[in-house]
Amino acid sequence: MKLFVTLLLCFSAFNVNAAQKAVTEEGDIVLLNGDGTWLYEDNNAYGEIEIKTNPTIFKKPISSNFILKSKTNNSAFAIDTKEWAFVRSKSDDTSIEYSFNLKAGDLYGMAITERIEIDSEKLAEIAFENAKEAAPDAKVVKKEYRIVNGKKLIYMEMTGTMKGIKFKYMGYYFSDVSGSTQFVVYTGASLVSKYNTEIDNILNGFTVQ
Repeated sequence: MKLFVTLLLCFSAFNVNAAQKAVTEEGDIVLLNGDGTWLYEDNNAYGEIEIKTNPTIFKKPISSNFILKSKTNNSAFAIDTKEWAFVRSKSDDTSIEYSFNLKAGDLYGMAITERIEIDSEKLAEIAFENAKEAAPDAKVVKKEYRIVNGKKLIYMEMTGTMKGIKFKYMGYYFSDVSGSTQFVVYTGASLVSKYNTEIDNILNGFTVQ
């Protein structure tokens, strides 16, 4: 539970632990962390990873036969309810429409939906900039275009550290005229390989109504 709360805060309360910026005598911009450590701002440059297209065609698993439809835009999320529990937000004040947790493990997810159309690449960039606010050492380690259930979107992986926990986020970023969606799963970085199948299955349940 502590892992879930910490990583959720990393995604939804970015400004709480934002690092301060400073300029060195050589003119370089560095990020000062609360624990006294620092790193160069350029180390987190978003544009370092070129976006290529993965030729694989991704489809939802047959076992993902329970469909959650967004009330915000045209996105929908097919999940296997034997593996995943979910909660729909009761508040209109949050953009996190659905939260997910793997019933048998420390793997969590969320569907962040908006009514505003945003270019998918810009949407992913905004997500990364937000992650850096909470985890100054955040990095994009993978980013590519994918065709998922007939829709072209961006897949992105981010890593970072918050409150001593090394985390990893893996998600789909999609936008059309009905709005924008970030469909993201996350866990401790050391646990990702354990949950590769579950990660792929839930993410590939993303569809458009």
